[in-house]
Amino acid sequence: MTTALYDVPGPRARQRHRLYGIASTVVILAVLGWILYLLFATGQFTAAKWTPFTYKGIQELLLIGLGNTLRAFGFAAVLSLAFGAVFATGRLSAHRVVRWVSTLVVEFFRAMPVLVMIFFIYVALRAEPLVALVAGLTLYNGSVLAEVFRSGINSVDPGQREAAYALGMRKTQVMTQVLAPQAVRAMLPAIISQLVVALKDTSLGYLITYEEFLHAGKLIASNLDYGLPFIPVVMIISPIYIGMCMLLSWLANWVAKRQRRNPKVEAVEVAAPEPGTLLPGGPARRRPDPNDRP
Repeated sequence: MTTALYDVPGPRARQRHRLYGIASTVVILAVLGWILYLLFATGQFTAAKWTPFTYKGIQELLLIGLGNTLRAFGFAAVLSLAFGAVFATGRLSAHRVVRWVSTLVVEFFRAMPVLVMIFFIYVALRAEPLVALVAGLTLYNGSVLAEVFRSGINSVDPGQREAAYALGMRKTQVMTQVLAPQAVRAMLPAIISQLVVALKDTSLGYLITYEEFLHAGKLIASNLDYGLPFIPVVMIISPIYIGMCMLLSWLANWVAKRQRRNPKVEAVEVAAPEPGTLLPGGPARRRPDPNDRP
């Protein structure tokens, strides 16, 4: 097979790539083995360090923290998507004042560190921890999503917009019925990636005493009476965070497959051209008869 993107590797290049893959696998396995050795050497897998996690009180504390994390993420995700859609529309507006104001808001909150915004809302505005966390995540991630939406809309072929206007559609109809459905496919990976960032940034809530998942883990580790108590807690919390992020990625792939199977966006078979009328109102062309003689 040939491609215009890169040179197809030959036999020697494939052999080198195979050796690189084997060497990389060996290095990764060696690093993992070294980490496991350190964990066993420091006694991180002893029963005394894992028995506390069988207590009902600790399990309930972790479940409450996980529920608070999902609660903050749910609010932040919905509000960020709404914020991004509104200000992306403003940046695409034909009115100069609306476009400038939307650009100023998006660029300001996109440049501000999310932790600074959370602390400002919590300390200066005296907001509740949940409100401060959700507001900071919404302002930052919503500004990033506004750029994602704007870029996705602008990535659609300009001919689509021109054809829609030629059919007499209004600007709102062009945006909602023509441009946005086509741009969703290009925007979906970036949207999911930003939602994953919002999910991970909910862990900043422990800095303002919001009782989310990381805060619960820190509270548990600080009350355990053995050395290096944070390592077992991290070994429990980290896979759950990774699992939630992988679940979001799976959801994005599922939505993309559903869109590809949607009959509204599937390719429609077109009948082969046959001799007939060339122009509306013109004379019809008679089909050739195989029995006709020249």
